[in-house]
Amino acid sequence: MHKSHYKSSPRLLSQPRGNRPMICSLTSGQLPNVLRHKHDVQRSRDNSPLRLIRELLWTLLVVNFEILRAIFRWLFPAERKDVAGEVVLVIILNTRDRRAVEHANTGQRTIEFLSMCYMPPDEYTCDVTDRAAVLQLAEQVRRDAGDVNVLVNNAGIMPCKPITEQTEKEIRLMMDINVNANIWCIQAFLPAMIERNHGHIVALSSMAGLMGIRNLVPYCGSKFAARGIMEALAIEVREDPRDTSGIHFTTVCPYIVNTGLCHKPRIRFESAMKVVNAGEAADMIVDAVLRNVMEITIPPELHYMNRYIHRLLPFPAAAAFNDFFDTGVDAHD
Repeated sequence: MHKSHYKSSPRLLSQPRGNRPMICSLTSGQLPNVLRHKHDVQRSRDNSPLRLIRELLWTLLVVNFEILRAIFRWLFPAERKDVAGEVVLVIILNTRDRRAVEHANTGQRTIEFLSMCYMPPDEYTCDVTDRAAVLQLAEQVRRDAGDVNVLVNNAGIMPCKPITEQTEKEIRLMMDINVNANIWCIQAFLPAMIERNHGHIVALSSMAGLMGIRNLVPYCGSKFAARGIMEALAIEVREDPRDTSGIHFTTVCPYIVNTGLCHKPRIRFESAMKVVNAGEAADMIVDAVLRNVMEITIPPELHYMNRYIHRLLPFPAAAAFNDFFDTGVDAHD
């Protein structure tokens, strides 16, 4: 399988150190260790009735507090955090994603975000399907710019045709890029974040990672996987015995965005469900990262439609809604 056509070009954004540009040349280096737990903690449980009652009451108190806090944050969003001086690494593909980033720069919040950052004159090029290459990239970035503070896993491809027409090569390559590359990047950059108790990992999933869509069966599987990886990662880091309160995660689930990935969108109600401009999408992603929002959809209202309507309905009822809205993508090469 030839993967050279899908090499990724990570874009590095960081605050300038003085006025000197950083020279970005990829050389080999010592590979960082994969994150491992220092030890397994065996928790002894007292299951006496009194203890269980106390734990249940405390759990209910915490659950209600977190629900109220979520409602409060929905009404009054958190202040944006300061990212000046942070090192941000964005994983993109060589062709489509670069054009998307260029278009996204027209977003006002994205412009403000980039104004605090510095773009080196060169890009790093790495085959993100190759774990060893990703680990080597992490070491090179660390030597050139320091530890990465914000990692954005954005590389992805989307074969769009019925599953019976997709080849093994297409499916395996898509899974390598959309799923495995996320894991390799997490393994490469998360350990340093945990050591410093500071960092933010962003993963691009999709609305296809929230619901099934015709002509996108393997792609839906890869985007469901991306969401599952991020959710499990948040739980694993939260339960790490070390202090990890300074590490945050954001999963982004966009609707159809005009990045060139979707060639034949099918939208029945175009005025209500129009294709999202790349600049608007970038602004929403930047805002979510700065506010430490864990999961967003683009546009935002789709999050509530999926969580509180689509997922609560029996499958035939949800399918009837899908038939009515008749929104998706038609097959194309």
